[in-house]
Amino acid sequence: MGGFNWRKLLGWDRHPSHNHHDWIAHESRRRLLPIHQDEIESAIPPTEVTKVALRLRYLIEQCVPCELEEQRITQPHSRIITPKVIKAAKEAGGPENRSCVVFCLLVVNRWFKHQALVELWDASLHQIRAIACEVIAKSIIESEDDIPYLLQSVLLKRFSIIVDGETTLPVNVIEKAVDLHALRVIGSSGYQKCINYLWKGWLVQDENDPASFVDYKDRDNTTLLPHLDPDRMRAPMYQNAFQLIISIIYLALYTGAINTINPGGDLDLVEILLYIFTFGFLFDELTKFYKAGYHIFSFWNAFNNVLYSLLMVSLAMRLVAFSHPPDDRDHRQKFNQLSYNFLAFTAPMFWARLLLYMDSFRFFGAMLVVLKVMMKESIIFFALLVVVIIGFLQAFIGMDYADDMAGEDTVFILQAMANAIMQSPDFSGFERFSPPFGIILYYLFTFVVMVILLNVLIALYNSAYEDIYDNADDEFLALFSQKTMQFVRAPDENVFIAPFNLIEIFLLIIPFEWWMPKNQYERLNDIVMGVIYSPLLFCSALFEVRTAKEIRRNRRRGEDDDDTEEEWEQMASEVDFEGEGWAKKVADSKANVEEDPAVLEIQKLRDEVDQLKTLLENLGKNLNSKAESENLL
Repeated sequence: MGGFNWRKLLGWDRHPSHNHHDWIAHESRRRLLPIHQDEIESAIPPTEVTKVALRLRYLIEQCVPCELEEQRITQPHSRIITPKVIKAAKEAGGPENRSCVVFCLLVVNRWFKHQALVELWDASLHQIRAIACEVIAKSIIESEDDIPYLLQSVLLKRFSIIVDGETTLPVNVIEKAVDLHALRVIGSSGYQKCINYLWKGWLVQDENDPASFVDYKDRDNTTLLPHLDPDRMRAPMYQNAFQLIISIIYLALYTGAINTINPGGDLDLVEILLYIFTFGFLFDELTKFYKAGYHIFSFWNAFNNVLYSLLMVSLAMRLVAFSHPPDDRDHRQKFNQLSYNFLAFTAPMFWARLLLYMDSFRFFGAMLVVLKVMMKESIIFFALLVVVIIGFLQAFIGMDYADDMAGEDTVFILQAMANAIMQSPDFSGFERFSPPFGIILYYLFTFVVMVILLNVLIALYNSAYEDIYDNADDEFLALFSQKTMQFVRAPDENVFIAPFNLIEIFLLIIPFEWWMPKNQYERLNDIVMGVIYSPLLFCSALFEVRTAKEIRRNRRRGEDDDDTEEEWEQMASEVDFEGEGWAKKVADSKANVEEDPAVLEIQKLRDEVDQLKTLLENLGKNLNSKAESENLL
């Protein structure tokens, strides 16, 4: 907020003047935090990037000319996506534009997915071609040996294409893969190395040039003082840790408030802190909505907003109770009890809120992905259920009016239908309800809901669970990558995490930002952030000093900064496989996994046929020579 150019936060969605297709706009709406298009330019001219994408699209169409089994595309040493195809894809941009090839493959992947939606008769073909794009992109990323070039030029440089004569918003491969949920690309080793560097804060967005990322210069510094920098709070790892700590404190405050009820209606210190935290979280949600629009809303945003709304209602009831004089005990106790009822009602939501900050752990992350997919699958069930309920409800109410024209049994009808949905039907009341139509209709409603619709829901849940857990690792990596990009995409220059954003708003922005020179204001923010985050900064500095020692040790061994020396690597240098002859023995014993056994046998037979052919030709030549010599004699 304070000192931050909020124009960076307003542009992941297309410019209003851009007349793009709905499917492009839909992809833009999925993005979380935007950066304004005027602030960033494509690293390569958009026309050149578009030409590279068109070349790659033509390559994929020629290599996958018809519907194929997915396994033939994705299997190692595929006969379709051969090394020659991957090499041709690398050369699509030429020497000068080769850094945008992976980005263009993701663009082509999106094109094929869109084509699969609008051309249902060829949906399978276009889906296979989209998968081929991901396979090639993953191969290019994993085959790149120049890590700095891979991170800075291939994965983090932002590129644009031309759509409807307009330049699209520049994005990089990291963001594009997250937006498209390209699991194969996200699961590649190079991509995850980049995400790991971003998560640890080893790669940070340049404050002066938001289009580029720079290395954290003190990564290998083993002294403590340089790491006590408030700017380190921009690292996603530390923001996530601090948010988890704040969430636990928030839960502890709630537990203390709900277990120490004040019959007189007064607010104690624990409740005051609870509501201060709530105000901070509420301001944070409102700020996101104001700066990024409704596109930022997700399940967790809606969940948190409901929780904060209930807490605000509880506070309002408490203030109403407090407004009554102490001698008016009836009204004061009534509103005080109502306040605590709202407060107690939020207990499950407080505990579920912890999952929002624990999804960086693999177990919780995988389960949250499953729940997210299940919630989406539930939409089909509830859409059918609403239609069924409205139809039967209208029938029951019509029978009720036909009986006595009073409509007094509406509450009974609604309760009976709700019991049937919850698998606890009550048939006794319908025996006297417009006999025999009422009981017959209720039996039919119970059969439709309990036998058909609920089994459809169970089947959908089972399918979602199997789909996710069959690919649980990549799904978790995608969730982790998305979480990292939420912190990275539009970082605030001054990171005030709720509820400390109240300090920023009321003690820094309002009294100082509008008149104080920028350098002094930034210095003031650094001092305040240093005081607020001092315990966490000290712990993070100790952690980074230890990490710096490991980095220096890895560099002495000639390894990457994030390398970890495993048990089998500790004495590997003392074994000489070549000198011992072990390498030759292994080479003679290993199987050729790159070629099919039948193909190998055919090749062997072909070599033998060639040898036989050569032998027969030589024999024929010898016979001809002998015959000619005899004729001369």
